[in-house]
Amino acid sequence: MTLNEAELGREYVISSIDTSGDSEMESFLFSLGCYSGEKITVVDKKRNLVVAIKDGRYNIDPELANAIHI
Repeated sequence: MTLNEAELGREYVISSIDTSGDSEMESFLFSLGCYSGEKITVVDKKRNLVVAIKDGRYNIDPELANAIHI
């Protein structure tokens, strides 16, 4: 399932990143610490998702969240 379908407050492990060949998006997600095996938690869902990765919190749009499989 993708990050868009995640429950609030539950910790997940990223299984894969599917950017459909978009190297910029893949590089951006990697720079946030978002890669296979890393833990991620959805902290808030409104228009965008607020996620916690490692010690940081990031605001990502639904398109980016759709590329993250948990």
